[in-house]
Amino acid sequence: MRSRLLGILLMVLVLYGILLASDFATAGSIENHQNLARRTGFFGILTIGAGLLIIAGGIDLSIGSVVGLTAVSLALLLEKQVAPVVAIGVVLAGAVLIGLFHGLLVTKLGLQPFIVTLCGLFIYRGLAQLAPVLDVRALGARLWSYASFGRWASEAPILLGSSRDVGIGGRPDLAPLRFLAAGDVWGVPMMFLILLGVAALAAVLLHLSVHGRYLYAVGYNEQAARYAGITTHRYKILAYVLCSFLAGLGGLLLLLDLETAQPSAAGTWYELYAITGAVLGGCSLRGGQGTIAGIVLGTAVLPLLRNLCIFAGIPSDLEYTVIGVALLIGTIADEMLKRRSAAG
Repeated sequence: MRSRLLGILLMVLVLYGILLASDFATAGSIENHQNLARRTGFFGILTIGAGLLIIAGGIDLSIGSVVGLTAVSLALLLEKQVAPVVAIGVVLAGAVLIGLFHGLLVTKLGLQPFIVTLCGLFIYRGLAQLAPVLDVRALGARLWSYASFGRWASEAPILLGSSRDVGIGGRPDLAPLRFLAAGDVWGVPMMFLILLGVAALAAVLLHLSVHGRYLYAVGYNEQAARYAGITTHRYKILAYVLCSFLAGLGGLLLLLDLETAQPSAAGTWYELYAITGAVLGGCSLRGGQGTIAGIVLGTAVLPLLRNLCIFAGIPSDLEYTVIGVALLIGTIADEMLKRRSAAG
């Protein structure tokens, strides 16, 4: 594990060194470092959730859709003048319920995590696009009509036009909340400070508590963990809940940062960023391996690569190709380093 940490640390340092050694005038500026820290903070929160779940032997392909649904739901609640604290509580509770739903399907029904969360990816994205145009009162009236009279009323339309973007419109009463996502303390973005807080809590759970050892055991060999007396289903469900909760937290921060959310695009591809960062950081997709320090380092790779692409003037159409090739090279190099260390 130490060689894996050294490998990803070396990769981050090399990318950062290339960025600073480049001829790009603003690469070393405070503003660019703040942008890097902000993006690392945001994706790091999602990646820690994905990493905890991967360590426990699971996978979640719906992270991006949960981010989008949370952001859209929060914006709609705030549009209806729901108290911000209540709205935040509702959307985070919804994210927890999503994780609980995934965990129960995987543990109690024995469904494959890949299939469960892939279905969730489509379901939650569809709900995010439906929510802004759904007339809840009209839908309720139709359901009541069907339940009471056995017929489906057709007077009032359920859908009010096509999907639309939602936002919080720069409301001054939300300024303290926006500070959590867009503010900074002595030049350090709050998003990055939140990541450090989440990482510290996750490290305590994973590395300093018996619950963390149980998560490792469940991911490494679930059957052996069950024979050892560990309630494997409970810890598997816990991992799914934590992953979805942190995805919900990411959706909340996304809306507060951008002040708007596009139902069809908010959070798109974020699950791949999170899973890639976790795997680069030392989490094995077979489960039972990974550290919080490695996950945070793995998170930093993608923002650095994206920053290099932007400064190098690489067209956005080729940006993902460049990032994918670089990640593949880094992963191969890391695997070779791990094999050499094991052979030695």
